[in-house]
Amino acid sequence: MNPEAPTGEAPRISFVSLGCPKALVDSERILTHLRAEGYELSRHHDGADVVIVNTCGFLDSAKAESLEAIGTAMKENGKVIVTGCMGAEPEQIRNAFPNVLAITGPQQYESVLGAVHQAVPPAHNPFVDLVPPQGIKLTPRHYAYLKISEGCNNRCSFCIIPKLRGDLVSRPAGDVLREAERLVKAGVKELLVISQDTSAYGVDIKYEASRWRDREVRAKFLDLSSALGELGAWVRMHYVYPYPHVDAVVELMAEGKILPYIDIPFQHASPRVLKAMRRPGNQEKTAERIHRWREICPDLAIRSTFIVGFPGETDEDFEFLLEWLDEVKLDRVGCFKFEPVDGAPANELADPVPEEVKQQRWNRFMKKQQAISAARQQKRVGRRIQVIVDESGGLSAKGRSVWDAPEIDGNVHLVSRRPIRVGDIVTAKIDRADAYDLYGQVV
Repeated sequence: MNPEAPTGEAPRISFVSLGCPKALVDSERILTHLRAEGYELSRHHDGADVVIVNTCGFLDSAKAESLEAIGTAMKENGKVIVTGCMGAEPEQIRNAFPNVLAITGPQQYESVLGAVHQAVPPAHNPFVDLVPPQGIKLTPRHYAYLKISEGCNNRCSFCIIPKLRGDLVSRPAGDVLREAERLVKAGVKELLVISQDTSAYGVDIKYEASRWRDREVRAKFLDLSSALGELGAWVRMHYVYPYPHVDAVVELMAEGKILPYIDIPFQHASPRVLKAMRRPGNQEKTAERIHRWREICPDLAIRSTFIVGFPGETDEDFEFLLEWLDEVKLDRVGCFKFEPVDGAPANELADPVPEEVKQQRWNRFMKKQQAISAARQQKRVGRRIQVIVDESGGLSAKGRSVWDAPEIDGNVHLVSRRPIRVGDIVTAKIDRADAYDLYGQVV
């Protein structure tokens, strides 16, 4: 007998969809995912392993209808997951039905799937399922992006992300961690945590705790980072704003639980320009915070992006930025010349910077940062470091250090006496460096 052949019947899901056509589309998307994972649909609650109720909360009458549907499902089945618009205010549901399995808000498809997986794990069959256990990935097998939230609460004047994606919507920590576990089990060795504002993770759901393994994990940046650090994979943090609570996450980096790498979109350093950009946080104290982080974790690498030529940026503002770069000495930096984005408030600001001035400032900025990067790189010559391999030519390879994210940072060029495979994490002695890349031998 084939040990991987399916045993028993597929889990059965009963589904109730209420409300507007947008909610119906949400229901279709959830059901599509569940069917791809091998779940069957049941016409009756009493024949299902779990019931999903997609609620409407627009009017009081719609809320009453939703509560009635939940009550029917609880009576006929008892294992109920609630999602949809009414899930955005879960207290009313919990008060009426304290024993529902899970409550998620609108458009939180991954949260619904996670709740179903926890209640009734899918019976994966490699011979008939259309989707592998870890889902469809567009990255190489050895690394994957892990999205922890949608949307953004910030209102930066040059950005229209909130208009396109709405305000911050955080995923429950348990859902994120279960996805991360599936990825690691499938061979992923590096998890790249992404969102629009990673530091703000969980603020929208009041840092609500959810179940993972044998404990509750809060939806907080620190708690999630600590739990991800238990999975045995590299964990790399992107799009972090320099709020004070980030200090505690840097301590995890110093302890080796997650990578000593942090991606912070500073965008500028001049207080006047930052105010015009409507950037969040106390940016004027950012240099102090960076020095503090390097005291906590001397091996920390910081990457960032900046905008030059923002409307109203003066020569004094730009000189301030260059001096700030000299002070903080970031490891990796990208720079963009300001361009208007349709619908962004910055387009209405006075004193646009001429294109030739933008180009001159960009050139000076990049020259300044190249020298800083080269000096930072030289400090790594002679060290033995870990490298994850992205490309291999047998006895030569190209990979990345713990200080380099894929496609945006530098590379480590390797030679070896034995074949190197893509996805390997090897130890290399660094022989030389340039402004962006390291060169070494596998040891």
